Amino acid sequence: MSGRSLVEITDPHDPRIAEFSQIRERDLTGRGGRFIAEGTVVLRMLAAAHRAGRGIAAEKLLLLKNRVEGVADLIDAFPADVPVYVADGAVLDAIAGFHLHRGVLALGRRDAGLAAADLIDNLSDDCLVLVGCGISNHDNIGALFRNAAGFFADAVLLDETCCDPLYRKALRVSVGSVLTMPYARESLAEDLLGKLADAGFEIWALSPAGKIEIGDIAPARRMALVMGTEGEGLPAHILKRFRSARIAQSPGLDSLNVGTASGIALYSMARAMGRLVGPLGR
Repeated sequence: MSGRSLVEITDPHDPRIAEFSQIRERDLTGRGGRFIAEGTVVLRMLAAAHRAGRGIAAEKLLLLKNRVEGVADLIDAFPADVPVYVADGAVLDAIAGFHLHRGVLALGRRDAGLAAADLIDNLSDDCLVLVGCGISNHDNIGALFRNAAGFFADAVLLDETCCDPLYRKALRVSVGSVLTMPYARESLAEDLLGKLADAGFEIWALSPAGKIEIGDIAPARRMALVMGTEGEGLPAHILKRFRSARIAQSPGLDSLNVGTASGIALYSMARAMGRLVGPLGR
């Protein structure tokens, strides 16, 4: 059992937990950089990011009362000044607006991150960047971040038409990788890619109609992979301006989904760059 002081909530309208109210319909992204983190895995990432001083902070926790004993170590991972509220199942469901079977929530805050130009300037001479263009699905945004973390990408750049990666579902799908991966979300995709090109990146736009198979791309010290939205894919002007690659697949299939395609492509590029270790990466 955690030695932390716990504050019990019996009224779903208690102002101390107002930020957690009706979270399915009222996400906190865009409100001062605040966001809702859900589930033990994401909360562990939030606690680690908070303690590491990466511009990510936890403001408060809200837990299902009967889960407290089982997550005592998680509670203790947060600094002592982060309040911990608990409620029984009926009250917690009334707060959230739906049945919250995980029973583990946190309110977090992301301070203003680096602008894209500054983020690029801070990258090393050997790096891999993932770029999203028009990714409007929260599951896909989460998958991009999870794959970027899994295959040793150094940063993620999103254009202004992409949805916010701090959305609760995107955070959950990313298994907290949004909290650890450097990223910027701004501008038009072509402007972001222009900044990368000026910084010496070899830019590869992924498309079913790409000219080169992904496994045939020669490694470079600085590489960027560009992903478009499902269905429409990348705009024609981006495919025309930059080199394009494809993933070999069955001719009867239109295309792979963004999560699968980005994972395959990042794996191939990371392997070519010598970033993978172990028998499968060599």
